[in-house]
Amino acid sequence: MEHEVQSSRQRESIYWHLASHGVPKSLHCLCLKLAEEYAVNAMARSRLPSPEYVSHLTDPSFHHVVLLTDNVLAASVVVSSTVQNSARPEKLVFHIVTDKKTYTPMHSWFAINSFRPAVVEVKGLHQYDWPQEVNVGVKEMLEAHRLIWSHYYKNLKHEDFEYEGENRRCLEVLSPSCLSLMNHLRIYIPELFPDLNKILFLDDDVVVQHDLSSLLELDLNGKVVGAVVGSSCGDNCCPGRKYKDYLNFSYPIISSNFDHDHCAWLYGMNVLDLEAWRRTNITATYHKWLKLNLKSGLELWQPGALPPALLALDGNVHPIDPSWHVAELGQRSLEAHEETLKSAAVLHFSGPAKPWLEIGLPEVRGLWSGHVNFSNKFIRKCRIAG
Repeated sequence: MEHEVQSSRQRESIYWHLASHGVPKSLHCLCLKLAEEYAVNAMARSRLPSPEYVSHLTDPSFHHVVLLTDNVLAASVVVSSTVQNSARPEKLVFHIVTDKKTYTPMHSWFAINSFRPAVVEVKGLHQYDWPQEVNVGVKEMLEAHRLIWSHYYKNLKHEDFEYEGENRRCLEVLSPSCLSLMNHLRIYIPELFPDLNKILFLDDDVVVQHDLSSLLELDLNGKVVGAVVGSSCGDNCCPGRKYKDYLNFSYPIISSNFDHDHCAWLYGMNVLDLEAWRRTNITATYHKWLKLNLKSGLELWQPGALPPALLALDGNVHPIDPSWHVAELGQRSLEAHEETLKSAAVLHFSGPAKPWLEIGLPEVRGLWSGHVNFSNKFIRKCRIAG
């Protein structure tokens, strides 16, 4: 009987994890309906932003927010919650970058639904005219991450499929997001926006609860990225988020350059000084680590966007107050206290249990779904429920 219980737990863990990989039928329906609207409705094809606001796209006096996403509903929640909680929404300019297949529904959604007074730009990757070296760099990056993922998958052991304790990340790193172009493209943000010098980067699985103006005006003191390093539980309190949880310290090139107990900073809500990024050539350093990993048998770090970024940006991170960013709301259990959730400027549903999935935590899903307009005709047609 004990064996049966253990076997059932293992299957449940795997099924729960696999459920996090899927695209709900309702979200797929939303993309199809919006793509159809783009084809038949001239308003859905209208220019974003309208001509009178084009100059705002490169104006440094505005607050520029960047999203890299292929999820229409998630992008809408990020924009809506940011605008709703902003003290100066007229200063906000959103730059939404998506892939070719999602471009028409994404454009259609933001053309039909107004988020004024903020300005929204939607751009597909197919609309960029990058230099050859950037195209080659992006392809090399994706191939490197594919090799890392494949190597990790082939070396998984039977016990790694327990979604508990230390084995939790063994399944998490096999998520499709570890191979997603939209997920890894953040390292090329300076190339995506050559005319911008400072931006706020937001993942598509966040919801904004407070005004971000002071964060956008934060002086990074010459550093490249502003990020939460500690957490609300106190100094050096970062369980499951230390360098040793992402990097392989059995290799001298890692152990001699980094502290295994050093707290890893949070990705997903970051102020980026693109001018400092270009000056310190972070993207080239990132590629250098990808090549070193290849030479080391692909074992310097676990699959994902954060580990190589920890290496490339080491020494270039300006810590910000933990109340700006509370993460890990996409896990199986909720560790953050109610007061912490209320005071957080940005809630991040990092982890498999995204709030748009059935497996999302009921305790916090309402904080996200509260920014979904359930009276919208496309939301109703596709039966998207809160």
